Amino acid sequence: MSPQHQAFLKALSQRITTERLVTDPLRTLAYGTDASFYRLVPQIVVLARDEAEVSAVLALAHAHQVAVTFRAAGTSLSGQAVSDSVLVVIGEGWTGIEILDGGERIRLQPGVIGQHANDALRHLGRKIGPDPASIATARIGGMAANNSSGMCCGTAQNGYHTLAALRVMLRDGQVLDTSDAISVAAFRRSHAGLLHGLSALSDRIRSQPELEARVRRKYRLKNTTGYGINALIDFIDPVDMLAHLMIGSEGTLGFISSITYRTVADHAHKASCLVLFDELEDCCRAVTALKDGGAVDAVELVDRRSILAVQGKKGLPGFLYGEPAPQAAALLIETRGADAAELAARCAAIGATLAACRPAADSGFSTDAAVCETYWAVRKGLFPAVGAQRAVGTTCVIEDVAFPVELLAEGVLRLTALFDKHGYDEALIFGHALEGNLHFVFAPGFDSPAEVQRYSDFMDEVSTLVAVEFGGSLKAEHGTGRNVAPFVKLEWGDEAYAVMCEIKRLFDPEGLLNPDVIISSDAQIHLQDLKRMPAADALVDRCIECGFCEPACPSNGLSLTPRQRIVLWRRIQQLRRDGSDAALLAQLEADYQWAGLDTCAATGMCATRCPVGINTGDLVRQLRGEARHPGVASTVEAHLGAVLGTARAGLGVLKLARGVLGPDTATALNRAVHRVIPVLPVAPAATPGAASALPAAPAAPAGGSAESSVVYFSSCVNRVFAESPQGGDNLAESTFSLFAKAGLTPIYPPDCDGLCCGQPFESKGASQAAERALRRTGEALLAASDGGRIPVYLDNAPCALRLVEAQRAGQLDARLKLHDATSFMADVVAPRLHITPQLQQLAVHIPCSTSKIGSAAKLVALARRCAEEVTVPDIACCGFAGDKGFTLPELNANSLKRLAPALPAGCGTGVSCSRTCQIGLSGHSGLPYRSLEALLDDCATPSDSAR
Repeated sequence: MSPQHQAFLKALSQRITTERLVTDPLRTLAYGTDASFYRLVPQIVVLARDEAEVSAVLALAHAHQVAVTFRAAGTSLSGQAVSDSVLVVIGEGWTGIEILDGGERIRLQPGVIGQHANDALRHLGRKIGPDPASIATARIGGMAANNSSGMCCGTAQNGYHTLAALRVMLRDGQVLDTSDAISVAAFRRSHAGLLHGLSALSDRIRSQPELEARVRRKYRLKNTTGYGINALIDFIDPVDMLAHLMIGSEGTLGFISSITYRTVADHAHKASCLVLFDELEDCCRAVTALKDGGAVDAVELVDRRSILAVQGKKGLPGFLYGEPAPQAAALLIETRGADAAELAARCAAIGATLAACRPAADSGFSTDAAVCETYWAVRKGLFPAVGAQRAVGTTCVIEDVAFPVELLAEGVLRLTALFDKHGYDEALIFGHALEGNLHFVFAPGFDSPAEVQRYSDFMDEVSTLVAVEFGGSLKAEHGTGRNVAPFVKLEWGDEAYAVMCEIKRLFDPEGLLNPDVIISSDAQIHLQDLKRMPAADALVDRCIECGFCEPACPSNGLSLTPRQRIVLWRRIQQLRRDGSDAALLAQLEADYQWAGLDTCAATGMCATRCPVGINTGDLVRQLRGEARHPGVASTVEAHLGAVLGTARAGLGVLKLARGVLGPDTATALNRAVHRVIPVLPVAPAATPGAASALPAAPAAPAGGSAESSVVYFSSCVNRVFAESPQGGDNLAESTFSLFAKAGLTPIYPPDCDGLCCGQPFESKGASQAAERALRRTGEALLAASDGGRIPVYLDNAPCALRLVEAQRAGQLDARLKLHDATSFMADVVAPRLHITPQLQQLAVHIPCSTSKIGSAAKLVALARRCAEEVTVPDIACCGFAGDKGFTLPELNANSLKRLAPALPAGCGTGVSCSRTCQIGLSGHSGLPYRSLEALLDDCATPSDSAR
């Protein structure tokens, strides 16, 4: 660390707790990683929580002359969110959402994930305008700083055009809140010179008609190259100019601490279709016709290579499989309507337009939400999915240009010719066709000077082609970053570029805010610090570090995310191979044990968010290796019934201790002992009492048919923990009551008290014990189900997933009809019942296993039949992870820190279908989380058919 940074750090540590000042090599690399193809490792990472801390950072940066870069989610693609100086990470503490004017406006802090903003608006039929493909991960601060747009918003609904107000802190610590008249008046007095400078620049552009016309013309296209100097001629008041200049300024002019958007309509009636053309020119002519027709809301172009890249995806029309024509391209189209009639009319109008354009095949419009989501999920994941197919060791680069839409076909053909000329045979093109906005992806290797030179030559030619020959945008929506900073003058010309340089000087005369981003004097900055992705493990080598996985990870904010685990494992493997820094390697390996391995829940939810399905948990389990004491695991598996009896007895002791000492004292004592003896589990505050013995299975009714029978598999966890907090009951009681109402008769498998799916052993690396447990359970279920004739009910979601996946892998008899509890209740039991809502408000938690098994929608649908209003907080994984809630309670606490604030006022009950999840959820929400079976039992009576 440089002396300047050391002095800065020492001073800052007087203002910000040292736990949030990161300097160790493991975490600086982890936090310094973004989705771009650049790698800079910050000397200091500041996890800032509020404006006061950001103000302190800026004041001390000025005093010590150190550069500062702001970063939110790190999904940036052009190198604007990385730094080798001070990186300020905005996340926790910046997640405020305030809905205004009945949803017409929404005020957001910069740490809010874009999708969470839309979730808050959905019930009002509104959404924010920007809709980048990364919206489920990207945060509002980054979206505003990059002027993100996306697939459906075009230019009219981007951040610039939907801005209502913002709160910004300049490099001198001064805050301007444009929604506050007092703040604006004070700013006019304190920063008159800055505002006068902006007015002068506005006059400068207006005095040159040719320059003014050029600015207006270029912003008819999507354009994020350079500063948004259209703000200087779109507004008269310099305060408005300043506010809109901040949009797309990439942290080079100030820090946006709050933004208010005007929202846009989110029509419930939507339809999508896929259309294939054998000729690219026909496809692009269709785009022009569709734009002129005005009935479409989004049109995405996918070229031939992109079609080939997605052919492994399920749910696409049959005509997209097989070998496309040499010049083939496809369009993904969406249209929306205020009601079904309007939607139908729009679909018909688009169909007529398409028919005249001679498509090779057309899926027709679908209004099925699942079908449409499949189409759009494929498009959203196209960049990472393509990147995953690159050769190991190469880097994935995505460029982002815009042509005038009438020149789209020629632009695609010219770009393709450049790929061929420079040998990028893997390159493909897709993008927002209505705006002439194309993304192209290719995979250069930056491991030799020759490869870097090839990339440089290619970029030079692309820049001339797009910016000079076609008058287009070199960066349509991904931001200038470091990637296009050397080409801003080429695109804009000397006079416009001079205006941009003056803007930077007015706001940041010392050049300390995100230097070399947007404005740079280094003509080679785009060729420096290029990211290398050395081989690490076949399980994760396809990762392009996009970060889409991070919101689903329960250890995000506690230790590392899946992306960070992969980044660090790549670095460790590289150091092991080259032997360049033994001391660094030793430190990274030591720190990685807890941050990378011990704190990973390994539930695989990262794979559900990853466009190519990378499960970082698989890598973690592999690195954890075999259990240290496999003999103990085998003994436990062989005597499971007795072990579970001991566990129930332990819960009785816990109940007694809480009664004698009081719950708080007992919990504090438990945690103190755990710190001394880590193998002793921590019992969360919501740990229930011991379950009673399984109830006797009722006799089959006289005259009953074999079709009314169901094998009931009670999981270990439900044989230990009671349904009620006090204990003394069993989940099977509620389930059997429901079965009786539905006319079903449960059957236990033989030795049901000693059976286990094997998941507890598998998670600890005790593979032999896990395999024996799985085998014994499979044999018992096959016997009880009469060779697979009778369905099997699996009462705990994680166990259900374990058994279903084992059957898919050929480890269980294929004849077994395995049903997770949610699916069986939805498909078999609920149709035989009258279900009457008994609750006003209900919170639903979807366990990881329920999501992965595909029953999430069924769980929510059942919940909606039991309550008037249902809330589903975006908690992808609660972090309890089997037994980690007992052995590493901070993981559960970290994952559920957003739960309580996400619950609506008046909500008094939650529901889930994993017993351990329910324990953590109850403890961290203050609500009792019940089983699905108990909830349904309270709301259900037999239907006539069941009787």
